[in-house]
This record gives sequence, structure tokens and C-alpha cells, in this order.
Amino acid sequence: MQLKSQEMRKLAPELDPLRIGTGWTKEDLGKVQVIVESTYGDSHPGSGHLNILEAEVRKGIAEEGGFGARYHCTDICDGESQGTDGINYSLASREMIANMIEIHANATPFDAGVYLSSCDKGVPGNLMGLARVNIPSVFVPGGTMNAGPEMLTLEQLGMYSAKFERGEINEEKLDWAKCNACPSCGACSFIGTASTMQIMAEALGLALPGTALMPATSPDLLDFAREAGRQAVRIAQMENMRPSDIVTMDSFENAILVHAAISGSTNCLLHLPAIAHEFGIEITGDTFDKLHRNARYLLDVRPAGRWPAECFYYAGGVPAIMEEIKEHLHLDVMTVTGKTLGENLEELKNNGFYEKCEKWLQEFNKRYNVNVTREDIIRPYDKAIGTDGSIAVLRGNLAPEGAVIKHTACPKEMFKSVLRARPFDSEEECLDAVLKHKVQKGDAVFIRYEGPKGSGMPEMFYTSEAISSDKELGKSIALITDGRFSGASTGPVIGHCSPEAVDGGPIALVEEGDLIEIDVMERKLNIIGIAGERKSMEEIDQILAERRKNWKPREMKYKKGVLRLFSQHAASPMKGAYLEY
Repeated sequence: MQLKSQEMRKLAPELDPLRIGTGWTKEDLGKVQVIVESTYGDSHPGSGHLNILEAEVRKGIAEEGGFGARYHCTDICDGESQGTDGINYSLASREMIANMIEIHANATPFDAGVYLSSCDKGVPGNLMGLARVNIPSVFVPGGTMNAGPEMLTLEQLGMYSAKFERGEINEEKLDWAKCNACPSCGACSFIGTASTMQIMAEALGLALPGTALMPATSPDLLDFAREAGRQAVRIAQMENMRPSDIVTMDSFENAILVHAAISGSTNCLLHLPAIAHEFGIEITGDTFDKLHRNARYLLDVRPAGRWPAECFYYAGGVPAIMEEIKEHLHLDVMTVTGKTLGENLEELKNNGFYEKCEKWLQEFNKRYNVNVTREDIIRPYDKAIGTDGSIAVLRGNLAPEGAVIKHTACPKEMFKSVLRARPFDSEEECLDAVLKHKVQKGDAVFIRYEGPKGSGMPEMFYTSEAISSDKELGKSIALITDGRFSGASTGPVIGHCSPEAVDGGPIALVEEGDLIEIDVMERKLNIIGIAGERKSMEEIDQILAERRKNWKPREMKYKKGVLRLFSQHAASPMKGAYLEY
């Protein structure tokens, strides 16, 4: 087959000399040309090591007779910007990464791509860009960091911080946690958004089998990176191996069933629909809700479980999860191996993959003096932790387009409740009220004007942690927002409330003392009373209509730059908050 790169060399006479000036040899110019795109940079542990993986990818490309060219679009760190206005740039950065990948790969010719990333916005941004560019491609997950002493992991910092603010621990203990929570490179060691999205990349068939969430320090990850480079060259010379040939609605259904099995981050409900949008496939919150109902939840890994995320690989990773839910999966979907999902799973059983994982698990047991088994980490299907997935999409007069709750991380006491509304128009106001005990049992705490158009849709992490770590409030109040939550968030938290406040959604009309109904099993989120008094739904509709007449749209928060662009064009949270032009 004729390679795109060789066709373009004939059209652009400056291409060859400029690439020679970059370090290519004359021989390199005639090879399969592979863009090696990563989020490498000093921005955070998830990206700081990707240059090492890039080098292995390029070796693999060269071994297969190709040439790999490095391109970079570094991602930012939600953890480092958490609690500041910097977090407002987080979701918008996903769009900018996808845009830069589109620019990099389409401005000059490439025959294939290898994409490397580890974290929250880098992974979905790369997958969105990969779909747009649509050349034969392999995604390489950057892996997870090790746990620290006492099996400490980063998501516990919110708890330590809230305890320090309440005077429950001293500064020395807080400092110890800060200095030991991130002992290596890789994504944070819990099933947060970064881990979830690495797993989704593999579940979609875009990463090599068994590569998601490997310890970033493992030599196995280097081997897989090298093999990804080789595979990119192979599929560049095959017909029907573009991402659009591989990823189908069946692929997304597989990924969502895996999401249910791992109790994945609620942010996945932003990212998978946005990725699907790039493939011309519609995924909504309702797709998640339908597939999560009656799905098995199997993974006993933090924040909802006991073990750090490195244990996921030791227990067999995505392939082991898929083996447990195999009867519900579309095993005939194609993957980047050039084989179907079913063929990949059979091959892994025969090539020693699970035996290698078991050896690493025994090393983990020695390190922490524990005796964890594979079934302690990934439960067998018939011994599932839960049988109704892990998330639910709630609807009602408060969220006509939906709102998201991770019910596996929510106290059972809050599954069905009626609470009093306490609305706040920013996270800062709400967090202050929670920490100063101005919020009482039975309150429904609202944080609004924090949706994509309102402020970029930051995470309400510190407020959710302050609530969930409080022994009384964690089981007696709810937090409802048009913003989103960290993948590490636990507790009675409901996000993505749509339409968002800045668009005049009902969340903007909530007043102090309104009665709020939450019913997780019935998927309800409603205003059912005013000033503490129950009303009929017809009366509520009339009152909301009156309030809407008096509601005034807010002036746009951002006057220039990326966040103004995002505020103007972001889709609804329940669609994925991608940019609509």
C-alpha cells in the first residue's frame, strides 16, 4: 500500500531537507513515519517519566523498520492546582491537548501514531486527538505510582488536610503524609480519573492488552512500550486498522461495563462521551446508567476499596476484569493487536501473562508484609462487591438533563432522603461554611455556577473531602453541584447537575430551605418543597417558573483567553462538555 508520508514528500520539496536538519537521515525519510505524541514534561509524576517510555517506543519503531518523531503537549496536574483558580483550566486543557495533537499530526504527514499519557486530561485528550487524526495508532498508558509507607496514597491527603483543619491531627502528621504520598512517577495510586481513563483506553481496544495501570517503575511497562512502537509500524501497513475501523458502539459498551466493574471515576461520564463524539458515536449519561444497572462491581481498590492501584496489575488488570464479566462483553470487537478482544483474552491465558502478574503480587506482599490474593483485589463474578454497577444518573425537576452520583462511594443512609437546601454560589463560600460547622445535619449543600460555562467545571474535591471525613456530616448531608468531583472523592456527592446554573438550569433557582428529594435507586433528584413545606409537583413547577422570571443571567466570568472560549462553546456536562462550534 502507498504510505501517506511518501505521497506528501512529493508535494512538499522542503519537507526532506527540514527533517534532515532535525536529525533524520536520508534513509529515515523513506521509512514508515510514526508520530510519537506524549504529555511528557515536568508538570507532575504522571508525565515526568514519559520520555523514558518514548525512547522505548522509538526503539520498537526502529526495530520494525520505521522512524519515530517526538511531539509533546504537556498536561497540567489537577492535584497541584486543586483548591485554587488553576483548577478551572483543567477540563479546558483536555480540549487544547486534542487540538494540538490534531495540529501536530495533520500539519505534516505521518503513517501511524503512538500516544503516551497517564493522567486525568492527558489520556482523554490524547484519545480524542487520536480519533480526530485517525491514522493507525496505539495508545501507551503511563502506569501508576507506587504506594508509600503504610500503603499511603495521595487521595488520603484530602482526609489528612480536613483533619488538620479541624485540629484532629498536628502539622507534623500532615507533613509526613505530604512527603510520602507520591514516592514514584506514574498516575496517582487509586482508581481516580487518571487510572480510570488508562483502563478505558485498553477496554476500548486502543492499548495493548494488559498495559493499563501497570506500575510506572516496572520493567514490564518498558517492554510493552517497545512493543507498541513495533505494532504501530505493523498496522501502518495494514488495511482497515485506523481507530475508526476499530472503535465501535460495541467497544464503548465494553468500556462502560468495565467502568462499572472497577467503580470508575464519575469524570469518565465527561470523557467517554467526548471521545465517542470524535468517532461520531453518541454516548450519554443514560448509556452509563443503563449498562451499570445490574452490572457487577468487582474491584477492591481505593478510594472505594482497600488496596492501592498498583495491585490492579498484580491481579491481572483489565484482562482479569474482562474474564470475570466475559459473558456480557462483545468479544468480536477489533483491537490494535489486529485481533479481536476474545482472541486477545485467550492469548494472554496461554502466554504466561497471569503468572507474571502473580509474581509481582508476591513481591508486593513481601514489601508490606501482607497476604493479598488476586481474588482479594478483583472479586470473582459470583462474589461481587456490588450488583448494580457503581454510578447512577439522577433526574427530576432539579436536573432535567441528569446529574451523576457514584453510589458505591456514598453512605447507604443517603440513598433515599429529603434534605433542606443550603445554596452557595462558589466552592470557597461552601467550604468555609462546612469547616466552620455552619452546615447542619439534614442540609443539601449546593455549589453552583461551577459548570463548564460557569467557571470551567472545576472539581469540588476539598469540600467533598471535608464532608465525607466528618463523622456526622458524611452520613447526614449531601453536596449537589453543576461542577464535578475528583475521582478520589467519596461521600454523598452529586455532580454534573444539568442544565448548569449559568444557563439558567433549575439549580440556579434553588433557595434556602427548599426541600430536596434524593432517591438513588429510583434515580430521582427533585425539589419537593418550599421553605420547609412540601408542595405538589404542579405547585413546585409554578414557583420555579416565577423564580425564573426574576432570575438574571450572570455576566460571563472570563473576558479573554482559553476559559472564555471554553465558556462560550462547552457542551452540557451530560454530553461530555466538549467544545461545540
